[in-house]
This record gives sequence, C-alpha cells and structure tokens, in this order.
Amino acid sequence: MAGAPATLPSDVARQVIAPESYAEWNGLLDTFDRLREDSPVAKVVAEDDSFEPFWLVTRYDDVMRISKDNATFLNNPKPVVFATRQATAFSRAATGSNILVDSLVVFDAPIHPKYRKLTQDWFMPRNLARLEGEIRELARRTVDRMVAAGPELDFVKQVSGPYPLRVVMQILGVPPDDEPRMQMLTQQLFGGQDADLSGSGMENMTPEQVVQLVAGAVKSFEDYFAQLAADRRANPTDDVASVIANATVDGKPLPPRDMAGYYIIVATAGHDTTSASTAGAMQALASDPEQWARVRADRSLLPGIVEEAIRWTSPVQHFMRTAAKDVEIGGQQIKAGDWMMINYVAANHDPAQFESPRRFDAARSPNRHLAFGAGAHQCLGLHLARLEMRILFEALLDRIETVAPAGEARRANSTFVGGLKSLPISISAA
Repeated sequence: MAGAPATLPSDVARQVIAPESYAEWNGLLDTFDRLREDSPVAKVVAEDDSFEPFWLVTRYDDVMRISKDNATFLNNPKPVVFATRQATAFSRAATGSNILVDSLVVFDAPIHPKYRKLTQDWFMPRNLARLEGEIRELARRTVDRMVAAGPELDFVKQVSGPYPLRVVMQILGVPPDDEPRMQMLTQQLFGGQDADLSGSGMENMTPEQVVQLVAGAVKSFEDYFAQLAADRRANPTDDVASVIANATVDGKPLPPRDMAGYYIIVATAGHDTTSASTAGAMQALASDPEQWARVRADRSLLPGIVEEAIRWTSPVQHFMRTAAKDVEIGGQQIKAGDWMMINYVAANHDPAQFESPRRFDAARSPNRHLAFGAGAHQCLGLHLARLEMRILFEALLDRIETVAPAGEARRANSTFVGGLKSLPISISAA
C-alpha cells in the first residue's frame, strides 16, 4: 500500500543535486544512509523551481528493480542526467532534443538494442583478448613513466587519467596527438561543474554557463568525429570508428546526430569512468600498506580489488528514468510521466546489500554492485574496464614495492560522472 508522498527538506534536496556534495563524499553518504532508513523513495523539489521535481531512489533493491525494467522505466523522453529547466530549454533550442547528446544511454527499445548490437561483439572478452598484448604494453609504459616521475606524484594526472584514455583512443582509432583534446573535451562534458576540470577557470558557474560549456564540448566532439567517420568510410580499418562509420540499422546508415552520439559515448565514458575506478583502487591500497603487500604476494586477490574499487567509487553516480505507467516503488505511488533519479552511489553503499559498505574490502563476496548498471542498459564496456584495471595493477605490483598517501585526495564537483581529480602518493620502486 503506497504511503503519503515524502518530500525532502530543501537543504537535503540541494545536497542531492549539488555537484560539490559529491566532492564531499562522506557527508553525502551520511545523508543517503538516513534517507534509505526514513525516505527511501522521496520527492526532490527545487525551492526556486529551477528543475522539474523528481523522485530520488536510494535503496539497492529498488534501484536494481528500476534498472532492469526498461519497459516501465524509460530513459527518454526526459533527460537521462539531472538538468535544470533552463538547460533543457537550451538543449531543445540548440538540437531539437531534451538532451545535448543522443547516444546509447538515452535510447529505449526498439532502437536501443539495434544500436547496441552494432558494437557489442567488439567489447566482448573473446575479441578483447586479442588486444591484451597492446594493453599490457601501454600499462608497462605508463608505469615506467610513473616510476620516473616518483617518488612523489599525482596518480590521477600521471597514471589513472592517461592510461585508460590511451586504451580507448587506440580502440576507437584516434591518434595519440589528439588525446589531449579528447581529454579536455571529456572533462568539459562530465566535469563542467568543476572549475579545475572544465578549463573555464570559473568558480560557481551558473547552470546556464555550465550547459553552454558542455554544448561547446559536444559541438567540438561532433566536428571531430564527423571528419573521422568520413575518413573511415573512405578508408575502413578494424577499429571501432570504422564499425560505427559504416554501420546500418534497418538498412540505413546512422543519422549524423546518432553517429556523433555513438562516438562521443565510446570516447568519453570509455575512459573517464575507468580512470575514476583505477584511482579509487589506488587510494584504498595506498591507505592500507598491509593490503598492498598481500596482493603483491597473492595476485589472486586482484580481481576482487578491481571489482570492489568499481563499487566503492561508483563513477557513474546516477541516471534518470521516467515512469511509463503508474507503479509503486518503495511504498510510494509513482505516476506515469514522473521523473526518477536512481542513485548508484546510494545503492552501492546500502548496508542491506553490502556489509560495512564504506569499507574497501577486496575479499567482498558476493559483490553484485550496480556501478555498471543492470538490464538492457548495463555498461557496454564493463569487460574492457575490468581488463584494463587488472593489467595495469599487475604492472604496478611488479614495479612498485610500497605506496602511501602524500597529500589530500580531492574529488570532482560533479553530479553525474565523478571520482578523484587528484591523488598525491609516494612510491618506492621494487
């Protein structure tokens, strides 16, 4: 039986949507702990009417249910990620769509499975196995540069940022000289709310300024990938860029906007999330020298470290869904057309699913986290992310004797995709 609608107090509502809240990690987790107990499904309403009200969902079981039921809970027609009313209006005026990028993460059936199928085999373990040698060489060179930069360095800038970027750009077919541009545009797309990442040099940007910055990044991506696609149609290779450029759905080439969105999601989500998980793993291990020593001696622990890092960091912090029909979730009556935030940070720290969820536990089993999503929209690159992280940490464990914190780790101000933007560490080489 549905209860009376629960609306969050204005200060809590602000915390849920404020990008700086996700940088102040422990305070946000404290809030989610209280909400799971008292208001696991609650209405978030802006005092100034700057965004459309939505339901915040914080319990693991509810987030899992919504994630797997793609018929009842739609990615469209409203923005997948949180946006102000002004941002949505800006996007509609600029693109004719509520969102700036039409990609796999926003499509529903029947188009979503058709688009996903285009590259799905490319990202399966059997195909990725042929790339393992190249990825190992990239990891080796990355660790060589890390050792040369030591004994103190910023792990994010030296290792966890550039390594997955190079892996994904190599798979996509982007030349090394263009990687800095891809990195900056990705940071503007996902980290536009953070002055350190956006390159704007502006603190406290208004939502309108953020969306204009993001729109500029999207336009730059679109222009770049239009040229890359034209080249791959004329000169196809065996990279993902060629697959997308020459793909057909229902006998027709992808529309230019959809093609651009496909490139953008592979180019950005394909490395930024892995960077965040990799940095989170190093943060946990640097803070626990005994665990670092154990995994150096017993590499069978490494898959558990990788999986736990992905849960612990939850780089994709939320997605939005729209109810296609009336439905009850967590004791609340959700009406058709209602907007919902499924918060993966909250779900992946639910003590009903994960014992002592704030503790980094490499031996955690089972570890059925939601960091990759679930159901039809489960992350396309999950096998690649696990492979990249395992190979990198094998190289790190071979070369690094000890690791320890060397300063304050800092998280990005970002509501959507987030993680560490700085991780100072000290190392001693083996």
